[in-house]
Amino acid sequence: MAVQKLPLAKALNESLRTALETDPKVLIMGEDVGKLGGVFRITDGLQKDFGEDRVIDTPLAESGIIGTAIGLALRGYRPVAEIQFDGFVFPAYDQIVTQLAKMHARALGAVKLPVVVRIPYGGGIGAVEHHSESPEALFAHVAGLKIVSPSNASDAYWMLQQAIQSDDPVIFFEPKRRYWDKGELDTEAIPGPLHTARVVREGDRITLAAYGPMVKVCTEAAAAAAEDGVSVEVLDLRSVSPLDFDTIQRSVEKTGRLVVVHEAPVFYGSGAEIAARITERCFYHLEAPVLRVGGFHAPYPPARLEEEYLPGLDRVLDAVDRALAY
Repeated sequence: MAVQKLPLAKALNESLRTALETDPKVLIMGEDVGKLGGVFRITDGLQKDFGEDRVIDTPLAESGIIGTAIGLALRGYRPVAEIQFDGFVFPAYDQIVTQLAKMHARALGAVKLPVVVRIPYGGGIGAVEHHSESPEALFAHVAGLKIVSPSNASDAYWMLQQAIQSDDPVIFFEPKRRYWDKGELDTEAIPGPLHTARVVREGDRITLAAYGPMVKVCTEAAAAAAEDGVSVEVLDLRSVSPLDFDTIQRSVEKTGRLVVVHEAPVFYGSGAEIAARITERCFYHLEAPVLRVGGFHAPYPPARLEEEYLPGLDRVLDAVDRALAY
């Protein structure tokens, strides 16, 4: 078996390399993805090995990147477009939500747009303004888009493979604060479906559900709670849209309590949808209200304050205590 331990960033690089080798219609495009290899080196070495026609350095124009990717997809290619930082995606928002998301329905199914939009997102790296946003809920609200976020090296590799192979547009949010976290990757393993949640830690008193950068925080919180005799189940949701409500429901029916954790602001965040649906599905199983932990409803702060803004171990454990107090 081809098992290796490598950082999440390197797993993404290997996944892109595999996609380029496997399908000549796969193209990579974005700002500084070629000669530089990307600001996080996710595309390092790919232009050198596959040429400038397949790994394309674009102008600094996010709307142009996505518009070009749509045109290429219409011609049969499978573009993987990189938005250099989360906060830079908004010039392309119009193209994504009015064209990329709608074309399949507008053409009554006759047109497919297999475009992947890679977006490094979230905080925790001490970046300046517009470099630490978590805009996943803005895209999840739009019909026609799939929204996913891996939390570890194995999922980074396989979920990106599955996203590239999808005939639907996928917004692929990469947790930049986890780029350097190492994990095991088996490149011969058969992955599960792209949009299924996964139980990463078994428990029976309360469920923590998270995705992307917050999965690690939740597993650390579960370990801390276990020292006090509290058995916490941790779910890695993996997909924000569609959401795997069935897996969440099964867990909550067992534990009776749910805390949803994400970096994005709690106000109108994806946790609100999960809380509403699980309350509907599990009303007679719940021992406490579904609680949410996330960022504050405020612009992302300067780097020196971001640890106060980001949900951390203490805020997750506080929510666990509040849920158990009912």
